[in-house]
Amino acid sequence: MTLPPISTDEREQLAAELALGVLQGEDLVRARSLYAADTQFRSSVGEWLGRFAPLLEEVEPVEPGPQVWPSIERRLGAPAAANDNVQSIRRKLSLWRGIAVGASALAASLAVVVLTRAPEVAPPFAAQAPPSMVAMLGDERTGGLLVASWQPAQNSLRLSAATPLPGDPAHSHELWVIPADGTPRSLGTLATAAKMQMRVDRQLSRQLQEGATLAVSVEPVGGSPTGLPTGPVIASGKLERA
Repeated sequence: MTLPPISTDEREQLAAELALGVLQGEDLVRARSLYAADTQFRSSVGEWLGRFAPLLEEVEPVEPGPQVWPSIERRLGAPAAANDNVQSIRRKLSLWRGIAVGASALAASLAVVVLTRAPEVAPPFAAQAPPSMVAMLGDERTGGLLVASWQPAQNSLRLSAATPLPGDPAHSHELWVIPADGTPRSLGTLATAAKMQMRVDRQLSRQLQEGATLAVSVEPVGGSPTGLPTGPVIASGKLERA
């Protein structure tokens, strides 16, 4: 299917909304088509995932209680037995959900603008926390595969996959850090989930510096038997300040 051309600004907005997961309908179809065919668009989505990652780490997911939507229905004044009003209620609830999603996306976008544009002013003599860093792992063929977000203050490495890593009962995916000395150090094997979190050994965390490379290799089940990568490297990327 041939999609009509869009401007650079529209492409960037589409990439950001795909990273947030708020697209629907034709916009979602267009974004997925661009992601599959356009390396530059995949890179843009990966960059937005990296920008959003620190924000998402600060928000704990909360499930609404079972009383929320019945309470909304009562406030809208919809008799339960009136079938002709049920469809109206559902349309209103869909609208409310859409507004909630849009508000969340707008809040996240505004937070990104604040984080990326507002200068940080440290109080006099205050100790500066180590900077957070982000790496987009991929290759020339697949584009962005994983976004890694390193939070040194929490000793936390979080990974978000644009597409889940392929499951293979005969192999494991192993994550490596390659610092300036060029010697890979294993950070552990990866699950196939779309989002993962790792606690890094304090000794190893010293290697997670700006400019270090993160890489994913395919290894035997349980990881490399030699302490070094033995299989093909399917994704890599350098750590940069978030």
